[in-house]
Amino acid sequence: GNIFTQQPSYFGDLDETLPTVLQVFNNILHKCGLQCEGASAEPQKLEEKVSVTPGNMPLQELKDIVLYLCDTCTTLWAFLDVFPLACQTFQKHEFCYRLASFYDLAIPELESAIKKRHYEDNSVFADLWRRISHSRKKMIEAFHILINQVCLQPILE
Repeated sequence: GNIFTQQPSYFGDLDETLPTVLQVFNNILHKCGLQCEGASAEPQKLEEKVSVTPGNMPLQELKDIVLYLCDTCTTLWAFLDVFPLACQTFQKHEFCYRLASFYDLAIPELESAIKKRHYEDNSVFADLWRRISHSRKKMIEAFHILINQVCLQPILE
């Protein structure tokens, strides 16, 4: 068994942690100057109107965001992969919807910014492209695990 079967109270801990996980996606959107939709969309103050986009931010910042996203998506997928029972808890937070809308807003923006940028060193482009592609793949795989557990498994049982 795993730690959750030995310690069912961890489901409560997971439930309390999920808003933090969702906040990671919101932080990335915010850093990219993109608006998040959904329950946690906080109204922006007028003077806060950011004109920073993935296309015009400093390269180091774009690298940091892509790295952060890649780590987050890989960890999320790995967790759901070894522990699909957590999906029910994720879904209580509308995770599928939130993940899908994050994907829609952020991935095309980031991919486009990575493609259009001028690089002194082509290996930087290659690395960023590899990481954003990996992030996209892991988001889709995590989404599949969620859909499978939350929607398909109950029908099959």
